[in-house]
Amino acid sequence: MGSIGDWGAGATPAKGNPDYYGGSILWSRTGELNNGIVYDSEIKITDKALQECSLRMNKIGDVLIAMYGATIGKVAIVGKELTTNQACCACTPFSIYNYFLFFFLMGSQIDFIKKGEGGAQPNISREKLISHLMPIPPLAEQHRIVEKIQYLLPLVEKYSNSQILQNKLNSEVKDKLRKSILQEAIQGKLVPQIAEEGTAHELLEQIKAEKQKLVKEGKFKKSALATSVIFRGDDNKYYEQVGKKCLDITDEIPFVIPETWQWVRIRDVFQLNPKNEAEDEKLVAFIPMEKISAGYKSDFTFDTAKWGTIKKGFTHFANGDVAFAKITPCFQNRKSAIFHDLPNGIGAGTTELKVLRPYGNTIDRWYLLYFLESPYFIDEATFKGTANQQRIVVGYLEDKLFPLPTQKEQQRIVAQIEKLFEQLH
Repeated sequence: MGSIGDWGAGATPAKGNPDYYGGSILWSRTGELNNGIVYDSEIKITDKALQECSLRMNKIGDVLIAMYGATIGKVAIVGKELTTNQACCACTPFSIYNYFLFFFLMGSQIDFIKKGEGGAQPNISREKLISHLMPIPPLAEQHRIVEKIQYLLPLVEKYSNSQILQNKLNSEVKDKLRKSILQEAIQGKLVPQIAEEGTAHELLEQIKAEKQKLVKEGKFKKSALATSVIFRGDDNKYYEQVGKKCLDITDEIPFVIPETWQWVRIRDVFQLNPKNEAEDEKLVAFIPMEKISAGYKSDFTFDTAKWGTIKKGFTHFANGDVAFAKITPCFQNRKSAIFHDLPNGIGAGTTELKVLRPYGNTIDRWYLLYFLESPYFIDEATFKGTANQQRIVVGYLEDKLFPLPTQKEQQRIVAQIEKLFEQLH
């Protein structure tokens, strides 16, 4: 490259001399090389600095290249006469189209980095630059090459930006599809309704019978039998019968569900944070929050402890219970689980868990878990607490409307969700 122009590095005027700085002459550092045209510099120097510090004044059209450090190989074309520091080398071409040299240097950056390896930081010298081999086409072809590059580079940037957006979409699409699948599932749009499977009203009668059984066994108070009834009136509005009161709750209904389904309150169809009873010496599971995995799954591990040591001050759960984290960000990250294979069938853990226990086998555990992970349940939650950690407000879970399909449809929904989730891997 020494054959195609006059090459020279810059210098740095003594920083302690105020007579050298604050003038009108541009003094560019390598960080200001922008792979484009340089018209200005942050620091200006004086005529005195130019005369006394062996600085090279670079002409408009000269080509600059960075020789040191992180910016090695960066280039620019001088748009206004300027000087540079010693980390920058300039070339005044005399037998080559300056833009051809500019693009050649830009395309050779990796080669220059390799040539500069070996020291504390990458470093190429003027000697390495002028000895570097360069292919020279005829001048007219240089102009045609530059013209083609200048046509293509904006397209490269355009398609690069498109690729970045596509990569971002690809990284997010699985999560978006999972959420969409769960939302479709709880709206009754994922599988067809089958008339022979009955209605959710019949399922509610089973839940009522299970409650009555627990009352007779002395495990529940009779007041637990009091539940609200939600129905759609002849005027197509939704009403909730609570004792003798009938309230219009049309504005609460978030979406339409199939005719065979039933809107219910979570508190009416699940036991919430139930208590366990066991001998103090029994070994049971102990599950702090870090033992529960995030994501659309039910992965957890546990330690063992004697029941007497953890029965107080912790949240209870048993095999078949469904739990989710009520604190941020664990709530949004879908930290949740269906407990199973617990030692002696029970356990206890972090108080930041909410636990739901279906009455008998009336509600599929996986359907419940997927409901708790749906956008409808997650995105509408309200919180209170400090900025570092917030909890869902009391009553959000208890009062939440739950779309209840028949048992068989719950099972078909779960099977379809699992099939679709498998296809996302």
